[in-house]
Amino acid sequence: QVQLVESGGGLVQPGGSLRLFCAASGSIFNITSMGWYRQAPGKQRELVAVITSGGSTNYADSVKGRFTISRDNAKNTVYLQMNSLKPEDTAVYYCNAERPAGYRDYFIGYWGQGTQVTVSS
Repeated sequence: QVQLVESGGGLVQPGGSLRLFCAASGSIFNITSMGWYRQAPGKQRELVAVITSGGSTNYADSVKGRFTISRDNAKNTVYLQMNSLKPEDTAVYYCNAERPAGYRDYFIGYWGQGTQVTVSS
């Protein structure tokens, strides 16, 4: 299996920045994409950003121009640089990864434990 460990969350003021880290270990070969989701209390988990093994990225409209997802293949780590943070960015941020299941066209997804991001003055 794949283990994902997030770090870098914390409390920042509106307009501030944070950099989240997600280190992957275990059966990390053939991971096709990694991404960040977030979930606020009482709300559904939503996709924030994703990066594929080929380097393609996609972002939620709400974070475009402010957040940047990147990866370091040598360290098996994915990052989320968050700039110009807003109070509505407050949530638990979860790292995820997917790889082929080895059966037909199914994929297996993995989740980190989450890291809290709070944007408040």
